[in-house]
Amino acid sequence: MSGFEVTIYHNPGCGTSRSVLAMIREAGIEPKIVEYLKAPPSRAELEKILARAGLKLRDILRKKAPPYAEMGLDDPALSDDAIFVAIAEHPVLIERPIVVSPKGARLCRPKEKVFEVLP
Repeated sequence: MSGFEVTIYHNPGCGTSRSVLAMIREAGIEPKIVEYLKAPPSRAELEKILARAGLKLRDILRKKAPPYAEMGLDDPALSDDAIFVAIAEHPVLIERPIVVSPKGARLCRPKEKVFEVLP
């Protein structure tokens, strides 16, 4: 679908992320794929995505990732600044997949949330 730009923050090792990528392609869109473990988004990019998705930073933290517990990221007193530092050091802490389009941004868990940002 020309003119409809979609970006997926993708981890090819994740079944949900692969499924969402396939769903985007089945909709006739070839998305920009950002393998965020290799090319993590900057703090500014993440802040923009969170604003578009209506999410808070803690909403996109991957609680199953080992650094989450090791770094004590479940501490409610921890500042967003500290969480952004942790994410910069360990991008695996970003829950996936995140899809951004002209219609907004969604953390696609469950995977069907991708339809909220596709035409």
